[in-house]
Amino acid sequence: MNRRAMLMVSLVGLTALIGGCGTAIGEGAALAMGAKGESTPIKAVSTNLGAYRRFELGTLTDDMGGKVPRQLFTLLPGAFAKELKEEKIPNAVSGKTLLIRGKVLHYESAPSSAKALAGVEFVVAQMELVDKDSGQVLGVANCAGWTDKRTTLGVPEKAQGLARAIVGWIGNHYPKNQRTK
Repeated sequence: MNRRAMLMVSLVGLTALIGGCGTAIGEGAALAMGAKGESTPIKAVSTNLGAYRRFELGTLTDDMGGKVPRQLFTLLPGAFAKELKEEKIPNAVSGKTLLIRGKVLHYESAPSSAKALAGVEFVVAQMELVDKDSGQVLGVANCAGWTDKRTTLGVPEKAQGLARAIVGWIGNHYPKNQRTK
């Protein structure tokens, strides 16, 4: 093989190696960071949420005719509590309560064939923030949780992503100076 051909083979091999390392780095980062979550307001939050001391995750229903795994509904409360704590939003045992309720509009699991190629999985829920005492709806948003790496596929991760979306939405309207240290 001549010198030029050897150089080309070496460059192709190096590119493949770097691409593989990039995938490994991305998978590792996803494992450390977990699922992602974002919210899109439909009805803007009508008040500062600083008056609320308790955040209660209420009913979340399956608007897909039973296609949402029951595990999502059982894992979401724990993920929600964990995200509140991470965002330093106090959640007292009593006090003025904000009820968070909604319905799952779409749930998507990657097919088995796509899992080897890091398929995307996601859940979208339309959520309401409700003053528990008055029943007044203070805001509505679509909240989405998703995973896009092999290391973060599964129902627990989608529950985490959905919780991040909900708590992020609350956090956008909760005063920074009232958060725990």
